[in-house]
Amino acid sequence: MKPDMFREPVTILVGLGFPAQVPGVMDAYQHLVEWPNSFRDRAHAVALKACQAALRGEIEAETARGLFVAFAEKHELLAAETPPIVAARSRGDRDPHVQ
Repeated sequence: MKPDMFREPVTILVGLGFPAQVPGVMDAYQHLVEWPNSFRDRAHAVALKACQAALRGEIEAETARGLFVAFAEKHELLAAETPPIVAARSRGDRDPHVQ
């Protein structure tokens, strides 16, 4: 695994609430850079600096991930975790083993 990749991607909501995977530091950094200036706050600044430090190899990617997650939580961007079986059933897929 590349050193800037997260062990587990962060799923955030973008646009009109569509989920998007953030698999690594560069993707988190890009999202933070594109965040509107009028919504930037301390959580944004800390997450952005952490991503920059991780990209320079000064801190671990997982440290930057944690701060990005904190930023996403504060701004209600984290997508709810839905177990795969629930997601499949909500789309109308049937388990062939269930009568």
